[in-house]
Formats: sequence, C-alpha cells, structure tokens
Amino acid sequence: MKIGVAKEIKTDEYRVALTPAGARELVQRGHDVLVETAAGDGSSFPDGAYEAVGSRICSVDDVWGEAELLLKVKEPVESEYGRLREGLVLFTYLHIAADEPLTRALVESGIAAVAYETVETDQRALPLLAPMSEIAGRLAAQAGAYFLEKPLGGRGLLLAGVPGVAPGRVVIVGGGIVGYNAAVIALGLGANVTILERSIDRMRHLDEVLSGRVSLVMSSTLQIEESVTDADVLIGAVLIPGALAPKLITREMLRAMKDGAVFCDVAIDQGGCAETSRPTTHSEPVYQAEGVTHYCVANMPGAVPVTSTKALTNATLPYVEAIAEHGLAEAVARDHALARGVNVLDGHVTYGAVAEAHDLEYMPLEDVLPLTPA
Repeated sequence: MKIGVAKEIKTDEYRVALTPAGARELVQRGHDVLVETAAGDGSSFPDGAYEAVGSRICSVDDVWGEAELLLKVKEPVESEYGRLREGLVLFTYLHIAADEPLTRALVESGIAAVAYETVETDQRALPLLAPMSEIAGRLAAQAGAYFLEKPLGGRGLLLAGVPGVAPGRVVIVGGGIVGYNAAVIALGLGANVTILERSIDRMRHLDEVLSGRVSLVMSSTLQIEESVTDADVLIGAVLIPGALAPKLITREMLRAMKDGAVFCDVAIDQGGCAETSRPTTHSEPVYQAEGVTHYCVANMPGAVPVTSTKALTNATLPYVEAIAEHGLAEAVARDHALARGVNVLDGHVTYGAVAEAHDLEYMPLEDVLPLTPA
C-alpha cells in the first residue's frame, strides 16, 4: 500500500505522524512510504533520516495525490479541504464534534476518516489518545505553574511554596489519564492537589497509585463551585470520547476565583469544558477572562514534538500496519477498537456523537461496511 505522511501546517504544530523507525517497519513489510518534504523537521527528523530507511521524499501534491492511506497528526485545516478525496483513508486526530465545517468537508469528499481519539477497546480504553493525554496532562501542570508568575499576568505565587509559606492549590476536574498525569506533575512541584471525579472505582484506583497524596472528591456542580474558589491553578480534564466536552465550569465559577489564578483547559480540542474557553496557540497561549488567565492551547503536545512524535508512533503503528496489510474494510472487521475510530465513510457520519453535535444523519458503520472478517 502507498502510505503518505503529510507535513502539518496547523499553527505551531511541530509533530509528524510517523518516525523514521516507524517508516522502516512499514517499508520492510513491502509498503511504499511517501513522506512530504520537511515533514519531520519540527520533530528533529530530517528528510535524510526517512530516505535512509527506504521512504520517498515527495511534494505535498504527490503525498496527498498518490497515497491510499494518509497519516497526519492534526485535523486538516481549511486550505487542505480541497485535497480530501474519495478512495483515500485519512488516519489522524480529528476532534470533529467541535468542528462542523471540517465534518461537512469530510462527508462531501467521500473520504474514509479514521480518528485516533475514538479508537476504543472493549474495555473502554483509548489507546491512541492515551499517550497525548499523558503529555497534555503533564504540560498542563507545568503551564499552570509558569503562568502563575506575576510578569506573565499571574498571581505571583510559587506552587511549591517555601518553608513557612503554604504551597499553592491545584484543582483538577476529571480523574482520567489527563487528570492523573497533571496530578503527578503538580505533586512533584510541591502543590496541594485535589481531583474531582465521578467514578468511585476510579477514585479508589487514584488513591492507591498516588499513595493518598491527593484529595479525591466526588464531582458535582456544587463541589466544583466550592473547589474552584480556592484554586490557584484549575485544570479541566474531562472527556466524553468523540463528543463535545460538557461545560462543567461556568463563567460565574471562574469569576469567583482569585485574580490572577490560572485555568488550563485540556478539553479544548473537544470544544472546552468552560463557558469562557476558546482555542489558543503556542505563539499566543493565554488570554484573560473574568480575572483568570486561560491557557487553552488546542495542540498542547505539539510543544514537545520529539517526545510526542515518538509516543504517537509507538501507539499508532500497529493500527497503521493493520490497515496497510488488510485494507480498511478487513482491518475494522478484525478489530472492533479500530472500527470505533471510523468517524466518516463514503459520505456518511458513522460516529453517533459527531452526528449529534452537528445535527447530521448518523449511519452505523455496519450499515456501510461489513464487520465480519473475510
């Protein structure tokens, strides 16, 4: 199969969808890997590193035009909509429940769009979202600590405190992978950490793995209201796979926070979990709303592309190999986790939460593709 690796053109995106090591694995299996010129530069993988393992360095037109399977990191931006076409399988982070124009462009093109973030196992694990969630959670705690500094518009508080001065308070809404990783870093910085979570079983697990070092509280509207008022850093870490994030944090809640506190919305890719959230970039990462510094960068792991690109390829490569070896139809029939990643196919929205978000017709994947292995 011809596998294309596109260069990311989203603002401040430095990751690439495949490392040279991953490319070598695909080439050794007999596939033709086409890498767009300079696609790996932002992750410190020059063109020569791909050529050395048997990949072809191609123009943007050739990569998009020749590939049967196109690998990206982020969703296509508007200037790429014209390259979407029938017969192409696009494998990338899509987050289209929060992007109606892209959803409609995918539907109209006839492309097969498979989203990393909705590949989901029977145990409800999200294997392709997990590595970026780990990185985003860790970055969120770092960003919160950084933007608390007074010259950056923050309260002027050191999260760790010093002997005789209490540490800062970090409140995390959501105890999943993002929340856990944010807590690990916040604890490492010396902060006082509270996690709000709705699953008692998950709280028991967090209590065990974090050795009782965090306060674990059942999440509710009232509890969020009470908790955010004391927070120096608030981290939004909520997720409904493939769907718009719920607006759990209201404008009134943020208004009640301390002036110069920091809010990091890791759910911004799915629309954000606060009424005041809007996407930002690494070039302009923050803005002020209700006296609170908002950090809402929509591609947080893009800030550490060397780490992120390696972690992403580690997770995606087995699925890429399956699609390349068997074709999309056979691959999703063999693996129901991968089947759940198919968001758009043959002009139909095949992921319920996306259809609901944009009031579009939903067609179950099994009505478009046979899900019984050949």
